[in-house]
Amino acid sequence: MSALKNTITESVKTAMKARELEKVKVLRNVQSVIKQIEIDRQIELDDTGVLEILQKQLKQRQESLAVFTDNGRDDLAQKEQFEIDIINEFMPQQMSDEALAELVNEEIASQGATSMKDMGKVMAALKAKTTGQADPATVSKLVKLALQG
Repeated sequence: MSALKNTITESVKTAMKARELEKVKVLRNVQSVIKQIEIDRQIELDDTGVLEILQKQLKQRQESLAVFTDNGRDDLAQKEQFEIDIINEFMPQQMSDEALAELVNEEIASQGATSMKDMGKVMAALKAKTTGQADPATVSKLVKLALQG
């Protein structure tokens, strides 16, 4: 079992003992998504796979938060923000914009990428290096800018 899955399981136990029912609900939801993907794909996820799932869960909640905030639904927005905060506890430190831009430029240089045709290869390599540490959409924007510039 991956270390990250173990950490989530231990957090569920701790939250149950502390009677933090809302936190337990969020963590069990995350666990069920991980379990469902493992069953569907018939694999055991490693930490990278779990991080990808957590990143997707965060993105979904952030999109919901934006919609709820725009529509004045502060009650639902607070719930989404609470869930985002819980999931963020398991995410690694996010890369700074400067470090991310530097990594993008290094990868482009190491692959000798010169045009948008090379974007797929560059993104594949960067995905492995930035999982959980940077938003894939941000990485994509930086790669596009670098290859077009």
